[in-house]
Amino acid sequence: MGTGEYECRYRVEIPPPKPLFTSLKQSVKETLFSDDPFRQFKNQPASRKLVLGLQYFMPILEWAPRYTFDFFKADVLAGITIASLAVPQGISYAGLANLPAVVGLYSSFVPPLIYAMLGSSRDVAVGTVAVASLLIASMLSKEVNPHENPKLYLQLALTSTFFAGLFQAALGFLRLGFIVDFLSHATIVGFMSGAATVVCLQQLKGILGLVHFTHATDLVSVLRSIFTQTHQWRWESGILGCCFLCFLILTRYFSKRKPAFFWINAMAPLTSVILGSVLVYLTHAEKHGVQVIGHLKKGLNPPSISELTFVSPYLTVAIKTGIITGIIALAEGIAVGRSFAMYKNYHIDGNKEMIAFGLMNIAGSCTSCYLTTGPFSRTAVNFNAGCKTAVSNIVMATAVMITLLFLTPLFHYTPLVVLSSIIIAAMLGLIDYEAAFHLWKVDKFDFVVCISAYVGVVFGNVEIGIVIAVGISLLRVLLFVARPKTFLLGQIPNSMTYRNMDQYSVAQNVPGILILHIDAPIYFTNASYLRERISRWIDDEEDKLKSHGEISLQYIILDMSAVGSIDTSGISMLEEVKKNMDRRGLKLVLANPGSEVMRKLHKSKFDANIGEEWIYLTIGEAVNACNFMLHACKNNHKVVEAEDNNIV
Repeated sequence: MGTGEYECRYRVEIPPPKPLFTSLKQSVKETLFSDDPFRQFKNQPASRKLVLGLQYFMPILEWAPRYTFDFFKADVLAGITIASLAVPQGISYAGLANLPAVVGLYSSFVPPLIYAMLGSSRDVAVGTVAVASLLIASMLSKEVNPHENPKLYLQLALTSTFFAGLFQAALGFLRLGFIVDFLSHATIVGFMSGAATVVCLQQLKGILGLVHFTHATDLVSVLRSIFTQTHQWRWESGILGCCFLCFLILTRYFSKRKPAFFWINAMAPLTSVILGSVLVYLTHAEKHGVQVIGHLKKGLNPPSISELTFVSPYLTVAIKTGIITGIIALAEGIAVGRSFAMYKNYHIDGNKEMIAFGLMNIAGSCTSCYLTTGPFSRTAVNFNAGCKTAVSNIVMATAVMITLLFLTPLFHYTPLVVLSSIIIAAMLGLIDYEAAFHLWKVDKFDFVVCISAYVGVVFGNVEIGIVIAVGISLLRVLLFVARPKTFLLGQIPNSMTYRNMDQYSVAQNVPGILILHIDAPIYFTNASYLRERISRWIDDEEDKLKSHGEISLQYIILDMSAVGSIDTSGISMLEEVKKNMDRRGLKLVLANPGSEVMRKLHKSKFDANIGEEWIYLTIGEAVNACNFMLHACKNNHKVVEAEDNNIV
């Protein structure tokens, strides 16, 4: 079949060839430097490039010259507010990680100072987080008992923090931040909710005043440990814990209803610590089964470089713990930073954040700190307190420094049950059931991913939850690639527009023509599926036409507008489809192939095989050409019949 006298105004052009080095350079740039970080260095003198380079790696050099006294007043207020939250949370989360309480305070001193210089977010407030603390405890406790060998356990926690920072910084420097994107929103919601549930269950040890408790984190083990020790429950501890938990929940509820009083919720944990300490001191409750923190070491962070162990038999578990906790901490910190940046309409660089988080954790591991990131609760308080820049982190670190130097003896009588109440109150906010309902309404598969992560964490352990959630997410990615969508296009009446017939009820079939849209690149993973799917579309359409007595199928138009790329397996698939159509007396037509696709079709000589006159710029032109040929063939058939009649 030829196209006769049908002429198109424009044809699909074959892009000019590019040198190999140019193509490789462009591919690397698109993969690793999609945000074009070098744009600001163009056409700048060497001295200016040096300044811009320093500002890129140390954002404080960029905004510090514009810093005003009004900003300072706002940052001081915000810093003092988050410090009141950082002190009790630091002590609480250190206990959750099975580390000495003072390590939690150390971790709110050095890392915030590093982040203030290197971080690109104005709102993130740095500190320890419950989920990472739980991960460290669950993974390291399998190898070393924190109560029998606390020194080695602390060394492993510091070493895993070092490797977490090294991994985070490497991702940032190598521009590999997209790896973190494999933790989808649904995965994070399910994982965080599951981890929060586990943390809450673990804190029942403190609420009930239990001394011996399981190291397992799954629901069954925790409940068994609780209900097999009912004779050891301490009613004094239980009443105290419930009272403080109710107080913390009520203050949060009030602050949500009245946002202007956000500071009430921010001050509630420190208020609970003060009231609990005073109550225990006055009533001598520590002699009646209420456990207290005890002695806290005074002084600033001692150096811990010598505590990092790189040759111990536990090095593997330290690296594994560091990588897993590092990824989780990155996902939370960057997600929190981006969320609050949207409110203030500014942009944060994900790769810069990775470098900042990584370097602050490396520095932290050398100064007796364990893993830190940007927790949501502390950042939300910082945001609501009106912070303007990262100076609020410096103010918080200064307040923690004063606490370490002078105030640690005041925490001697702080009851552990209050710390458990603080953790439970914070964790209840992470169980995001509303997000789960939203996922169910919008995307059932995302809901399955979310619930799988939750169930894996709650009924298995944290690692199982991560593996299940990431595994299902990767399976979905593979399904998207291996089973791409194909759908039938129809013409919108009185227009040259062609749309999905399942979506638009007014869209109509074009007689004698089947228009198929392929909604993904064509690779070796989906080539066989697409070949079979296209054949099934043709079979279904021919069966339908026969049953309705309509004009038989003559042309198959493949809309290639969404096919961004194609490999040799995909080209072989198109060749097989063409051969199959030739056998069935059908003509294959391509519409709107992209630049890369057209280049490869030309190099493989498939464009010559199909005929360049059957590759069109738009679906409309392809349909017009096919209709022109249908009418031409029909007229030729009438002429032949008339000549036969005249001969007769």
